[in-house]
Amino acid sequence: MPDKKMRTILFLLQKEFLQIMRNKSIRVMIFVMPVIQLIIMPLAADYEVKNINLSIVDHDHSTYSAQLISKITASSYFKFAAYNQSFREAFILVEKDKADIILEIPVNFEKDLIKENKAKVFIAANAINGIKANLGSAYLASIIRDYNMELRSKLIAVTRYNPVPVIEVPSSNWFNPLMNYYYFMVPGILAILVTMVGGFLSALNIVKEKEVGTIEQINVTPIKKYHFVIGKLIPFWILGNIIFTIGLLVAWLIYGIVPVGSLLLLYVCISMYLLAILGFGLLISTFCETQQQAMLVMFFFMMIFILMGGLYTSIDSMPNWAKIIAKFNPAAYLIELIRMVVLKGSGFKDVLPHIIKLGIFAVVLNSWAVLNYKKTN
Repeated sequence: MPDKKMRTILFLLQKEFLQIMRNKSIRVMIFVMPVIQLIIMPLAADYEVKNINLSIVDHDHSTYSAQLISKITASSYFKFAAYNQSFREAFILVEKDKADIILEIPVNFEKDLIKENKAKVFIAANAINGIKANLGSAYLASIIRDYNMELRSKLIAVTRYNPVPVIEVPSSNWFNPLMNYYYFMVPGILAILVTMVGGFLSALNIVKEKEVGTIEQINVTPIKKYHFVIGKLIPFWILGNIIFTIGLLVAWLIYGIVPVGSLLLLYVCISMYLLAILGFGLLISTFCETQQQAMLVMFFFMMIFILMGGLYTSIDSMPNWAKIIAKFNPAAYLIELIRMVVLKGSGFKDVLPHIIKLGIFAVVLNSWAVLNYKKTN
């Protein structure tokens, strides 16, 4: 009897692999798309804001104001847009999207610095793009603070004892010493690519059988429901691991990212996750009647997986209701797992809680898919 069950499952696996290899679009999705996306997306999805168009209004025309302007424009973050005579002229450039930030230096800027040891400047930012406005203003304020410290060191007389308290703050960047942006983004994007390919392909699988009519032939055979689901699950589980392997190679060859932790542990994590996400895709496939329906439903959940998975926004920064939703997002666990193993070198004990949660997802979703699959005998 066990041999008969094994032959049944092997027959289903052979059928699935033949269908996959005959479909050119699936081959492209598996072997070409992840490579292209993993190369392009980290280069494009960059948190660092550069080339901020800066308009300057200098009412003082002094040596100190010229030095400040020179220091700001020398920064790679800012692109000099215009030198205006009035704030109104500069604001017109903002309205035309030719300037992002206005720096207004008041009259008597140098005089106030020398006589009163303080002076004010005005920063106005186009806040339609909130991230660009916030980071641009922060960059500009940081440059102004640095310039202020330089002036203080020149203006304060050098004595035996330094009249200005100095606090030294030595820092150490753990797990990513050079603060390389790609080290943070590439593992997360790799997790999302595995999620997208595995989720969409499995969601379309059973639905495709319904559309072409082969599901009716399978339903009248003595194949058990769980045999059928296992036969659908294993091929995409293997392909998911292949996609992950290709992604690791791209991360190493293009970005120089080598996992600090165990490769075996990485594959344990991805294997457990694939059982969960493929089960979710098969579950959607059992509910839908057409591939279009399955695509739309999976796209809805995929947006939640990506935006609430910690790829771009830290889950700790989300409101409480979003944190609760994130606990039911399997992609959030995989993104954290890959970053833990690849960057921190976390061991099995460190990632075990996440693996257990993914195992629960896998059992629940696949069992639900088996129960929801309608079979005539």
